[in-house]
Amino acid sequence: MAAERAAWVLATIEAAEGSAPRGPGAWMRVFANTVEGSVGGGALEHRAIARARAMLREGAGPGAGAETLTLPLGPDLGQCCGGRVRLRLEPGGDAGPLAAAEAAARPVAMIHGAGHVGRALAAALALLPVRTVVLDGRESELAQAPGAVERRLTALPEAEVAAAPAGAAHVVTTHDHGLDFLIATAALARGDAAYVGLIGSATKRARFERFARGRGVDPAPLVCPVGAMGGAGLADKRPAVIAAMVAAELMAAFAAARGG
Repeated sequence: MAAERAAWVLATIEAAEGSAPRGPGAWMRVFANTVEGSVGGGALEHRAIARARAMLREGAGPGAGAETLTLPLGPDLGQCCGGRVRLRLEPGGDAGPLAAAEAAARPVAMIHGAGHVGRALAAALALLPVRTVVLDGRESELAQAPGAVERRLTALPEAEVAAAPAGAAHVVTTHDHGLDFLIATAALARGDAAYVGLIGSATKRARFERFARGRGVDPAPLVCPVGAMGGAGLADKRPAVIAAMVAAELMAAFAAARGG
């Protein structure tokens, strides 16, 4: 495998017009037998991979001249997008800054509680372009969270809410209703969260609304129960199913927060 990945061509979308599968900045590294990343799949990506591997066979290495492909996404490629993409193919190109920019742009999801649902949600979000943080005061539960996410052992979840970046999502799934209410109230009080969700039922929401109003906090933005998808959710309370529905809610909330 090391030999297979010894040389590569970095393919980057420099410009996209009209309907295109990915926008400027999307990238992939093409090796002789593997590919890392994606510029949108389909015939566009197939053409880019083919040319990049031809460059590798021709002996192109770091420092060799880059090439540019301008591809109309229409009948010539067998795609129905109708746009146009300009690709830069650079032998040995550095993907580090691109990867760092992608990571910095990822929205933050704070999962408060590392129980069954919290861990299932963390596993679902680990597959998505989201920076996921799981918080709990119980070391044994936190240790079971997926290794691909950030884990924080904390006895002061309200302080973690206060320190969270603007536009973060907060999903509250702890083992204690009183703690749930404190965390959800703190998240709502910030006024800048992309999403504040509380696991529970209509009855729990009613109790929370009284709690929040008693502390001068508007409970209206709260999503409770989580995973209901505006009332169109599945009546399935298995943790993995709830996690899938909540992940969809979060991605929709993040998209709405950045204007689509």
